[in-house]
Amino acid sequence: MPTVLSKVEIEQKLQKLTGWEYQDDAINKKYLFSDFSEALGFLVRIGIEAEKMGHHPEIFNVYNRVHITLRTHDVGNKVSDSDTLLAEIIESLV
Repeated sequence: MPTVLSKVEIEQKLQKLTGWEYQDDAINKKYLFSDFSEALGFLVRIGIEAEKMGHHPEIFNVYNRVHITLRTHDVGNKVSDSDTLLAEIIESLV
């Protein structure tokens, strides 16, 4: 079961994740790519990793822009260790 993180723990973890922000009980980041194909490839890579974890992000995509929001529904829509781990994995995919 995922562990809910405190605000302090979230902020500490986000210090290692460039561009990620904490707001409204979620962590999120916006990415900008050169075109739709590059953005779509990124989304597919995220999907493969998220499925392996059984932890699925909220993703919004328009053309070359991707906005990702992470929160854990199983722990009351709060940020958990699963979210920060997935954010680390996502960063490795860029």
